[in-house]
Amino acid sequence: MSLLFPWPAEQLCLTHKERKEAVKAVELAFASALASLKVDIGLKEMFESLYVPLGAWLLCRKRQQSGPLVIGINGAQGAGKSTLFNLIEVILSEGFGQKVVGFSLDDIYKTRQERERLAEIVHPLLITRGVPGTHDVQLGIDIIKSLKAGDPNRPTKIPVFDKSIDDRCPTSVWQEWVGPADVIVFEGWCVGALPESNETLIVPVNTLEREQDANGDWRRYVNRQLEEKYQELFSMIDSLVMLKVPNMEAVYSWRSLQEKKLAERMKYIFDTQQPADHLRIMNEDEIVHFIQHYERLTRAMLEEMPDRADVTLFLNENHKISDVRINRPVSLCR
Repeated sequence: MSLLFPWPAEQLCLTHKERKEAVKAVELAFASALASLKVDIGLKEMFESLYVPLGAWLLCRKRQQSGPLVIGINGAQGAGKSTLFNLIEVILSEGFGQKVVGFSLDDIYKTRQERERLAEIVHPLLITRGVPGTHDVQLGIDIIKSLKAGDPNRPTKIPVFDKSIDDRCPTSVWQEWVGPADVIVFEGWCVGALPESNETLIVPVNTLEREQDANGDWRRYVNRQLEEKYQELFSMIDSLVMLKVPNMEAVYSWRSLQEKKLAERMKYIFDTQQPADHLRIMNEDEIVHFIQHYERLTRAMLEEMPDRADVTLFLNENHKISDVRINRPVSLCR
């Protein structure tokens, strides 16, 4: 198969033979999953043409610095950030022998109680998780610092957030990482985002802003949070990879699909036709309202980040990667 995404050889840090061996190792790691698929999704071909070269490019980044490589993955709701992380994790570990650990911006959401307090003292819209200001940013900074230190005597505890109940799980079920890591992956919808200018904030971008934030207090607060503590967190990223969705319409559609899958999973777990009363599964109207919280910043990122991210992966309307842009070439590192 001819490569859909011809990566420059000097960007890959490995010979043709090494690349072939990495592809075989990755295929073997995914063998059971691929065998269970009933349709041909072309994943095996994408290993060779896209994902293994991306892993090799990241490996080259890793070799050009001391200490763990921190990779940021940016992408709007439903873009496929978790899937991309899983692929990168397997490719770097199975294909290139790296120790990989990762966590999501979602993992460091403030608790429901903390957001209820924010809604009382700052703005009611802050009850909804996701926008800057609704995360425990210092916790994220501490997690990355701990993972980079890699002290075998001090495990790094990574929180777990349960979206079905809209709250953080108890510490007893938090994940743990022990010892050093070669690569740290940090993914989230606004990872790497920049604040907007005050002038840009004046005009509402949707119904939610016009009706529930008419004076702009909420969006100014969100922007101020992004401008301050979040930039400290994002500055810890060594390489930023963006999954660029084609438009906002795709965000609504793909996020809706995510919610349907969550509902199906919860039905299976509770063995009932409807999720339990305490679960927070959104319907179509609620999803539209939910996404409007993110629309302003999502539009801003779609406009400026593709030219700024180290690597941008362009998604088409069918949710497939159709193009790759390398904005930050690496020098020969062999």
